[in-house]
Amino acid sequence: MTFRLADHWVWDSWLADDGRDYHLFFLRASRALRDPDRRHRRASIGHAVSSDLENWALLPDALVAGDEPSWDDMATWTGSTVQGHDGRWHLFYTGVSRAEDGLRQRIGSAVSDDLISWERTGAGPLEADPRWYEKLGEGTWPDEAWRDPFVFYDDDSRQWQMLVTARAATGDPDARGVVGHAVSDDLEHWMVRPPLTAPAGFGEMEVVQSQVVDGTAVLIFSCLPRLAPGIPFAETSTGTWIAPGAGRLGPWELERSSSFFVPGVYAAQLVRRRDGQWVVFGFQNGVDGSFVGEIASPVPLADLLTEGRLFPDDDRAPRPVPRTSSRR
Repeated sequence: MTFRLADHWVWDSWLADDGRDYHLFFLRASRALRDPDRRHRRASIGHAVSSDLENWALLPDALVAGDEPSWDDMATWTGSTVQGHDGRWHLFYTGVSRAEDGLRQRIGSAVSDDLISWERTGAGPLEADPRWYEKLGEGTWPDEAWRDPFVFYDDDSRQWQMLVTARAATGDPDARGVVGHAVSDDLEHWMVRPPLTAPAGFGEMEVVQSQVVDGTAVLIFSCLPRLAPGIPFAETSTGTWIAPGAGRLGPWELERSSSFFVPGVYAAQLVRRRDGQWVVFGFQNGVDGSFVGEIASPVPLADLLTEGRLFPDDDRAPRPVPRTSSRR
């Protein structure tokens, strides 16, 4: 069942599983804005629950913009939700401020004992380190990319890992997109590290996610292709990419990235159901040239595979060099 709100657009989303319910966190903004391009500056983080990933019950918002003046007093954007070793839940999210006209992105966190009531932590915000990452004002990109934190625990390093949508400090301005990186021992204190990838032709790699699917490590991310003259928006309104890797921290073979097509869907995520089945879900970005703003029903990963495999041996055709259009 498609998740749609009559009075709000919904877009980027992510899941947490408490063992009884699936908790859907998503960006939302009022349809009263009329122009969907205005939604980014009004975004809050909504919340719904489901027992089957199909039928959803709407709950109060998880987070809204902070009080002014603060680093997140304009809008709260995409993140991830994980449970710490002590059982407490942590929601990591992107924030932008009015003082900077929403152009500089930072990452903060909130905690909860029940996944319902959230309280911002005193830690952070986490910012891009100029030693490795492009900063606002360098004239190479409209904003400072440091968003979409994806957090998971790595058994090998015994640390929490954060993957981030970021841009390298050097290189072709149209192709600096990289997977940013930070680590933590306790989900509270984070250390920014060099990117896990080198620029590979993408302007930005959005909503990055690292998983191991049936023994194969993959990186999944989104990037809209360049809009060619005469090509309508509807034909280029999806842009999910998948690349094989050696592990959840890479390295990934970005040169083998292939388009992971789900019609009209952007910001796709891989989720493993409790029955072991992997599914793909994301939001409907564009249909017939219009923004839709609803979350599509999950699609079994097996239905999207070529020859039943994630990466067929002959799937090495050159891909177009894309550049994300700014969704923010």
